[in-house]
Amino acid sequence: MNEQQLLRFSRQIMLPEMDIAGQQRLVDASVLIVGMGGLGCPAAMYLAAAGSGRLLIADDDVVELSNLQRQIAHAERSLGVAKVESARGRLHGLNPDVEIVALRERLQGVRLDEAVSQADLVLDACDNFDSRFAINESCLAHGKPLISAAAIRMQGQIAAFDPCDAASPCYQCLYPRGGELDESCANNGVMAPLVGIIGAMQAMEAIKMIAGIGESLVGRLLLLDAATMRWRELKLPKDASCPACADRAVPIPETIAHRDQRHHASC
Repeated sequence: MNEQQLLRFSRQIMLPEMDIAGQQRLVDASVLIVGMGGLGCPAAMYLAAAGSGRLLIADDDVVELSNLQRQIAHAERSLGVAKVESARGRLHGLNPDVEIVALRERLQGVRLDEAVSQADLVLDACDNFDSRFAINESCLAHGKPLISAAAIRMQGQIAAFDPCDAASPCYQCLYPRGGELDESCANNGVMAPLVGIIGAMQAMEAIKMIAGIGESLVGRLLLLDAATMRWRELKLPKDASCPACADRAVPIPETIAHRDQRHHASC
């Protein structure tokens, strides 16, 4: 890091858990964020501001007026503009040093695998189950940690999954295929600050896992009822019969995040 970066991130560096080493891991890291909507916007903004060196942001949609109630990386002047391009400008405004790779597409198949393989960690900030299952499969295949979240009406949830942890469940352990409901904001509504709370938590979990600090959400699910502002925590055991992860070999961690996190945890 140069002197300007040391000054910019000084309030994090002074934290004993983070220090210069943790901040440098964040600066060296690449994070893939799938979806630049209500969750992806605050997650990307906090990661950029906190010093994530490279962000791959993926979304095939354009900014619409109904997005502006909650998707805080976009502005009225961006109406009709691709969300990834609108977000790129906002993120560079927060931190011009961050490298932004804007993927204007709905990632799937080979393209999804290519994007996941380039990242140290993946944030699932999309709004449909097909994409969530596909992201989970790709993260399992490439041994990349996944932080998945959702927000609808006045309820939010967040969990983390780590294929390099033999005890970690995967997304499909939590949500088996076949019972999906249409839980989109367009059909059910969502309270604006809720996505900010959950999206910011995704960024927090990403920073912790990359820097190797604190205790991650792996094996736990947090549920927020914003109407009463009450949280619940559920333990998530690995499903021994899960068709996605039960028979997979645990991959050898190779990313910046995993190398340093394993060393930090003395595994």
